[in-house]
Formats: sequence, structure tokens, C-alpha cells
Amino acid sequence: MSIQVNGLVKKYGEQKAVNDISFSLNKGEIVGFLGPNGAGKSTTMKIITGYLQADAGKVTVSNIDVREHPLEVKKKIGYLPEANPLYYDMYVREYLDFTAGVHQVSNKKEAIEKAIATVGLTPESNKKIGQLSKGYKQRVGLAAALLHDPEVLILDEPTTGLDPNQIIEIREVIKRLGENKTVIFSSHILQEVEAICDRVIIINKGKLIADDSVQNLRKQSNDNSIRVSFKESLEDEWLRRLSAIETITKVNTSEWLLTATDVNEAKKQLLELALQNNLNITSLQSGGQSLEDVFRSLTQG
Repeated sequence: MSIQVNGLVKKYGEQKAVNDISFSLNKGEIVGFLGPNGAGKSTTMKIITGYLQADAGKVTVSNIDVREHPLEVKKKIGYLPEANPLYYDMYVREYLDFTAGVHQVSNKKEAIEKAIATVGLTPESNKKIGQLSKGYKQRVGLAAALLHDPEVLILDEPTTGLDPNQIIEIREVIKRLGENKTVIFSSHILQEVEAICDRVIIINKGKLIADDSVQNLRKQSNDNSIRVSFKESLEDEWLRRLSAIETITKVNTSEWLLTATDVNEAKKQLLELALQNNLNITSLQSGGQSLEDVFRSLTQG
């Protein structure tokens, strides 16, 4: 196993930010690590990197105990934190040279040029970091994470600030890297997770609530799910009155994710509701839950 997490616990005062989490990741896996804000994602990733120490449990990276040998573990990991701390007064190559020195990279020049080319940083590589757009700053952080050719990559919101074309480019980079590395990919953009990851781990309120392939997660309630949108705002109570509706999850004031005891009957009742109350249905779809639907049902249910 590249990463093994067993019974991980981290407290802040009386609150358990991470509450008895266990999972394992293999080489060649790109795993989406998801959860609402405050769920414990960043805390878990910081513990794996050795940046934070757990209150209980054990983490090993490439069979090395993080608590006992934190420096050895850091040599195995490339980490792009959400905040992406950079020295804005340094030039791109100057910063990467400094970072390569910290990692004691033997052939710094070759490693720097390879990392720049890999993340598509070449056009901006002669500028000061402070002169770069947010998207290119993200690329500098990713290049720095790759310099020492780590076995494990931990990427916390790596596509933040990128435009659609850049997102596609970085997506392809991550896919290539995932062929021979272990990649933990955290993002709030669930379409990105679906496009990149085969497996997803979801945590909520510090607890692991799902660990499965994207395909299997999407099968949950697949046959009896309905997504409905109204032009008007709607109260929960209106939908709760419908006998064929089993559960409701509010997407926003006018859009709902529902499960039904009978999909056809539920659709009929929704149409009757709209007619009787002068409501306009703008979208009505059944089956085929997206990862976003699954995420909402698991973390809001």
C-alpha cells in the first residue's frame, strides 16, 4: 500500500475534526477526497504529510510511519496545499531552484525544466511569481510539488483559479501522473472529480461516510431518483405532501433532488402540483444520479 490510514483521530479542543477514519490507497490510483467545508479533509491531508500530528491512529506512506519518521515520509510526498504559499518576489525558476535545494534534488536544472514543461508553465517561467495570474501561480505550486519526483501526490484544490482550458490541461497532467504515482485529489468541483478519479472517499463531520468507485456511488438510488426544477421558489412542505415522494434534498430554493417509491407516479404528482398552484417546471429528470447528487444526499441526509 502506498498510503495506509488506520483509526485516525484529530481533536481541536472538544471537537473531533477527524473521527476514527481508516482507508488505504495503492500506487496508480487517483482518489477523489471529498467533503463539505469543515469536514476534516485538509486536516487529514496535513496529517498524512506530517504537517500535523494525529491524536490517535496510525498513518504509513510507502510502509514508513509518519509519526516515527516524518522527514522520510516528506521525501515520498509532493504536496500542493489549498493556500499554495509562494514567495511573490522570487522569479519562477529561482523559487523552483530554492525548492529543489530544500528537497536535495541531485540534478536541479533538469528537474526544474521537466516540472515546468509538465505543468505547462513555460510561457510564464521567466516572470516573478507575483506577476502571474492565479492560474499560473497554481501551476508553480504544482511544479514545486513534482520537483523531487515523489511517489505520492496530495493535491488540495489544485484547479482553483484556473480557466476552463487550463483546467482541462491540468486534468490531463494529473491523469498522466496517476499512472505511476498515488494521487489524492481534493476538490469542490465535483465534475472535475468525476473526470479524473475512479474512486471517491467522502467524509462528513470528521467521519468517513463513503469509499467506493464513482460508478458504484452513482448507482445509489439510481432507479428511483428525480431531479426537478421550478421557475418559482418552493417550500419543503409542498413536496412532502406528495405520497410518491420518499426523500427530498434541497439543491437551492427552486431545485430539488428526490427519491420516489414510484417514479412515474411521482412525476404525475409533481405535474399535478404545478398545475394546481400555477407553478412552472423548468426541468424534470429521473435516474442517472451525478456525483454531485450522491454527495448532496450523503452529506445533507
